[in-house]
Amino acid sequence: MVNSITMQEIFGPDGLIARAHPEYEYRPGQIQMAKAVMRALEDRHHLIVEAGTGTGKTLAYLVPAVAAALGGRGRVIISTGTKNLQEQLMEKDIPFLQRVLLKKFTAAYMKGRNNYVCLQRLNRAQSSPVLDGLDEGDYFEDVTHWSRESLTGDRAELANLPEHLSFWRHIDARSETCIGQKCPDFDPCFITRMRNRAQDADIVVVNHHLFFADLALRNSAYGNVLPDYSVVILDEAHMIEDVVSEYFGAQVSNYQVEDLVRDISAVPIENAEVDREVTKTCSRVERFAENFWMGFRVGRGEEGRYAIVPGTFATRSSSGEINPTPLGDLYMSLDGALARLETTLDALKDKPAEVESLVRRIRQIRFDLQFIITGADKKFVYWTERRARGFFLRASPIDVSGLLEDKLFGQVETVVLTSATLSSAGNFAFIRERLGLDKAEDLIAESSFDYQNQALLYLPLKMPDPRSSDWAQAAAAEVIKIVNATDGRAFVLSTSLAGMQSLYDLVTPELDYPCFLQGSASKGRLLAIFRETPNAVLFATSSFWQGVDVRGEQLSCVIIDKLPFAVPTDPIVAARQRYIEDEGGSSFFEYSVPQAIISLKQGLGRLIRSTTDRGVLAVLDPRLRTKAYGRAFLKSLPPCRVTSEINELSRIFESPLGPEPIANIEFV
Repeated sequence: MVNSITMQEIFGPDGLIARAHPEYEYRPGQIQMAKAVMRALEDRHHLIVEAGTGTGKTLAYLVPAVAAALGGRGRVIISTGTKNLQEQLMEKDIPFLQRVLLKKFTAAYMKGRNNYVCLQRLNRAQSSPVLDGLDEGDYFEDVTHWSRESLTGDRAELANLPEHLSFWRHIDARSETCIGQKCPDFDPCFITRMRNRAQDADIVVVNHHLFFADLALRNSAYGNVLPDYSVVILDEAHMIEDVVSEYFGAQVSNYQVEDLVRDISAVPIENAEVDREVTKTCSRVERFAENFWMGFRVGRGEEGRYAIVPGTFATRSSSGEINPTPLGDLYMSLDGALARLETTLDALKDKPAEVESLVRRIRQIRFDLQFIITGADKKFVYWTERRARGFFLRASPIDVSGLLEDKLFGQVETVVLTSATLSSAGNFAFIRERLGLDKAEDLIAESSFDYQNQALLYLPLKMPDPRSSDWAQAAAAEVIKIVNATDGRAFVLSTSLAGMQSLYDLVTPELDYPCFLQGSASKGRLLAIFRETPNAVLFATSSFWQGVDVRGEQLSCVIIDKLPFAVPTDPIVAARQRYIEDEGGSSFFEYSVPQAIISLKQGLGRLIRSTTDRGVLAVLDPRLRTKAYGRAFLKSLPPCRVTSEINELSRIFESPLGPEPIANIEFV
């Protein structure tokens, strides 16, 4: 234990934290969770904890984590899903515990490598054309000057520069460009410094993308980023499946090929004949790559994610002969040019470390391309994504449960998964099945919030089917009524960009409140404006469904247009659903419903953020009442009062509502 005292002595009404924090509130769920985490660490087993908003889950797992690290379990990794929670841990919770706990501990913060500048690439970029326009010249000078003074090399320190610097990807410290200890800047390297800080720390805070990228690359040619650990705490664990799918698959993009050619061009080759051959072959790679990516754009110019259907690259004749399609021919031309480039560079005598790294990158691109193009492994789904000028080919594992068992749960003694939303219909069957975590204790730590008196759930009685042509107008009419009843102070959250835009266009002309739209400014800026603007209304989508904290009266209403079912046409979603059906299950009830329940709970969780908050939760989707599965959704929501009367909405701000459980509503 931390200096041999109990969780009660730390978290109790007169405990160590209460004496050190004047605003501390005793929460039974927090002690319950802390004890469960402590048992998992002491007994070396896995644990799943749903800790509702207001439980105080970060301190509930941090205190046992510190106790474990100082008590002989070694380093503890804490991984989060959002930047907001990382900053809360490093800037608030950990410094607080370092002040009040009797035993001292150290903590370090690690981000993904592309958040840090690479000194060698920055130096090389001084003489390479990496800027998109003259206006970026001053930004580049600012970055260069900052890199000489920064202690971390973390681009987050560049707060006054634009969020998106086009040249950053040419100077960041991504793993595929790293030559490790052979680099002349290895000792002053910001990645080296980051690793050294983490090696000396008891607690290391990372994000899910870094954690699972490291897990996928462990013992590979690129090496580890994270130090060794025996305990992992995964906060915001509802996000894990999608992150694992990304890092245990394969990806090739036009950016990768462009960066490869650029980096090869920057390496001096003394042999003039070889240099000419490399230059010529690089030109061929660029030309064939452009033709290849253009082949995907034909007939599909819009952004989005699309499955790669059989026959895209080759067809089989009646006699069994395999014939490449025009797109398949373009792929073979690109692969041939890459192969020639690989052979030419690999044949160089006394190759510098930069060339060895480039050869490795070429081989990885060729391997990943072949894996995706061939599409032979039925455990993966193959798909494309178009974003702005970026084009991505991807292969993602359909079921990650086996991967997690082999790589994580079977290798690490204690893994704690926690989030405010992990259960559906009161159990963890869904998360256990999706993540392959059969052998784990579980706990639902109840929130300390009094939802009976703090929140009111509004379900309109008469709404058309969300798929009907009447939906948009009816939803807009309800939003107008609700927002007028709550004097603005609302998030209007849609399940799609099109739905968000439609509601914004229909609703804002009818409102006298300031209205803001996601995308009109950065997320951080929009939140700042919302907090500062009285009676504001913000229209947004998925990025505002989680990791957003607006306390007090400024956010008094959260409206959700439709039940957040995953888009069935999304390649990964469709593949997961087919997999369940092929195994004899029901993809709708085993995947779609529980996944949507967890997403809905996340969205509604934006409203009540403290014991003094009050507000209205509104779900416009009539399927909560008209479909049998609506009961599962309602069973999963906080036990607040429900109404279908618009004139009752203002009551929540006037006086306590008194108990009237959600389970008593009428179904039609």
